[in-house]
Amino acid sequence: MGGLTSLRRISDRVWWLFRRPLPASRKMFYALTMEFKIVELEREPVEFNLELKPGAIDFGEEAVQVGELDTSGQAEVIHEHRGPREIVTDIRLKGRFAGRFEVPCARCIEPVEIPLEAEFDLIFRPIGADVDPPERSITASETEIGYYQGDSLLLEDVLREQVLLSLPARTLCKPDCKGLCPRCGANRNTQPCSCEEGPKDPRWEALTGLRSRIKS
Repeated sequence: MGGLTSLRRISDRVWWLFRRPLPASRKMFYALTMEFKIVELEREPVEFNLELKPGAIDFGEEAVQVGELDTSGQAEVIHEHRGPREIVTDIRLKGRFAGRFEVPCARCIEPVEIPLEAEFDLIFRPIGADVDPPERSITASETEIGYYQGDSLLLEDVLREQVLLSLPARTLCKPDCKGLCPRCGANRNTQPCSCEEGPKDPRWEALTGLRSRIKS
């Protein structure tokens, strides 16, 4: 099947809706996503301007989409000539996305809403095309390389990867978040915790005494 890892085919009728460029002011609301087929891209580039509803893309436990995810751009075929007889059919996908997401606080794991927006310029080659890579004709420094399976690429898979790559490494609900109690699991920001502190390590007590002697 086509796509990056798993495919969900859309009907030819739905695909036809996206074959022609859309005016900049017009967006298509779509509950699922779209598939770029090599056979269609060989005829002409495909422009897209979509608003994907929450649930159209599964971001796992790392992020939850809040509201519509705006995305627009263009997909086209690029032929790599690797010698006189070998031609590799690549898909170039250039576009942007913008939306709001909820991610867990790094301390208390409460959801934190953040905005995300990014541009991408990607090249996808068929899986197996670079098993023994020769000299390549495409060498754009700002272009990243990925791989598609079969004869198509899902926009859903690309957006999932780009959103997850854009997530901040660490998010806090507030700078002074108190986090969770390591014993009872209570959120110390919203409820008092009566758990006693654990026993002190005698090695720390020795260091504390040493610091006192140094100061004196």
